[in-house]
Amino acid sequence: MEPYDLHEAARSGQLGKLPPEVLTVAHLTARNPSGNTPLHAVAKYGGLDLLPAGVVNERTLALRNDSGYTPLHHAALGGHLGEVPPQFLTPALLGLASNSGYTVFHVAAAQGHLDQLPPTLITPALALAKTHLGNTVVHEAAETGTLDRLPAGFLTATHLARRNLAGETVLHVAVFNGHLDQIPPDLLNAAALLETTTTGDTVLHAAAISGHLHQIPAQYLTAANLVLASKTGFTAIHAAAESGQLDRIPRDQLTAELLLTRNDNGDTPLHAAAFEGHLDQIPLPLFTADLLNVRNYDGVSVVRTAVTRGFVNQIPPELRPQTAGPWRRLLVFLGVAADQP
Repeated sequence: MEPYDLHEAARSGQLGKLPPEVLTVAHLTARNPSGNTPLHAVAKYGGLDLLPAGVVNERTLALRNDSGYTPLHHAALGGHLGEVPPQFLTPALLGLASNSGYTVFHVAAAQGHLDQLPPTLITPALALAKTHLGNTVVHEAAETGTLDRLPAGFLTATHLARRNLAGETVLHVAVFNGHLDQIPPDLLNAAALLETTTTGDTVLHAAAISGHLHQIPAQYLTAANLVLASKTGFTAIHAAAESGQLDRIPRDQLTAELLLTRNDNGDTPLHAAAFEGHLDQIPLPLFTADLLNVRNYDGVSVVRTAVTRGFVNQIPPELRPQTAGPWRRLLVFLGVAADQP
């Protein structure tokens, strides 16, 4: 018999052109070096409904690759759960966990394919099942942006507050990946947004770090919330300055006092903005010599940071330090005069 690459046939959609005698249980369940079988590939790329009767059964659908994933996991990954005979879409088979604790439900949620499973299996209680990282089905959907495809009843305050091993709620994961806009607005309240991870980061921290501060309702971007510090002394206002989102903060909250908040190193948000090149987001009325000359615990000023990093042009001309002449540079080199600023 002529040899055939069943994995490639599955990937390229050529499965239907192969001789029937090739599509045997023995051939379709032969493992490659990663433990994947051709049946895994067929499930992922589509074609389970093209296989001879009897090939797809409870035993073959439960075959695991080296990572513990079954053909059903792969069907969920590729969006082909609809090709699985209904009698095999059972809680037992769908609940088989990979080596990292991912069930078919987790994979289907992450890819937005839960609607391919019988509605009777998609219960709110399913949202509580966790992977070995502590992620629930809702965490997985939040990461990949498929929260808007979850069945009714999944997005509740209780489910959104569930934590993974890092202490991240669904809101932390959603905003970090830019999907907080898929959460119903009535579930975005102060209590939920100020929940902290094991390192003390609020949802505002996650939004500021990832560049998605615009997804936080403006009424919660207050100075009091923005200065809440993580366990390392890092605040959301520092993160916003670092990631270039100071212009997302309501103007009445963006005050000189807020910009002078210090982290554990004594750096202010102004230092962070100067370092990353975002001083141009600071309203002109807040630019003063006093603010620019604030120093961290190492004695480095905001203006020095801007000069060193090459962003001095973001400082208003009248506040920029004067360029030292050759005589001044010589005195500094000899240690007779102090370097400025």
